[in-house]
Amino acid sequence: MFKFASCDGCQLSLLDAEDELLSVANAMEIACFPEASRTMSKGPYDIGLVEGSITTHQDAERIQKVRRQCRVLVTIGACATAGGIQALRNSQDVDEFVRVVYATPQFISTLKLSTPIAEHVPVDFELRGCPINKYQLVELISATLAGRKPTVPTYSVCIECKRRGTVCLAVAKGVACMGPVTQAGCGAICPSFQRGCYGCYGPMETPNTPALTNQFRILGQDDQQIARAFRAFNAWAWQFRKASEECKRT
Repeated sequence: MFKFASCDGCQLSLLDAEDELLSVANAMEIACFPEASRTMSKGPYDIGLVEGSITTHQDAERIQKVRRQCRVLVTIGACATAGGIQALRNSQDVDEFVRVVYATPQFISTLKLSTPIAEHVPVDFELRGCPINKYQLVELISATLAGRKPTVPTYSVCIECKRRGTVCLAVAKGVACMGPVTQAGCGAICPSFQRGCYGCYGPMETPNTPALTNQFRILGQDDQQIARAFRAFNAWAWQFRKASEECKRT
């Protein structure tokens, strides 16, 4: 397990999978997981899980070393797959942020962009979410050990709403919801509590973002509100980034 710029939430999801991990525990050895164990075995490793985005020059150099150490490299969570919350800075003046936030800006060394791991090294599989679904992570580990492709849904959150019998908030109550363009995986938690989807799992396989933008406008959302909806947990995912930029240009 390798950590870059992140909140550790996805690592905690793995630690939370206590009973589920027993099914694969005998088939693997946790070689390097600082948050879970003091054991630090040197590579190379069969599977490397990477949490977090690349935000510094040191990160950019380190991820190259990580890639060379791992036979299979998997990115987990919105930060690693789409730049995360910290990618919100990508459309603004980072130097100005540093000047306003830090008392001694000269001590801060950071890149202009917060970028996903795949923009720096080849990635074998991406596991979405903020945080990830622990059952999907166990499935990923099991599939990798078995030499098969992980079974992870690529359809939208709307399918999950239908399966659990949740009435569509956009249709029934006029709530702005990112569910139609967001990949499933959370179990449609927010809509089940009468809140629109926030897009935590990033773009689904074929997101129709222009149609959702038009629907948001019908619901009374202005361009700033729509751009903000796309610029959340997965702001640097190219489908969401394009949709937000188009709103800013209108």
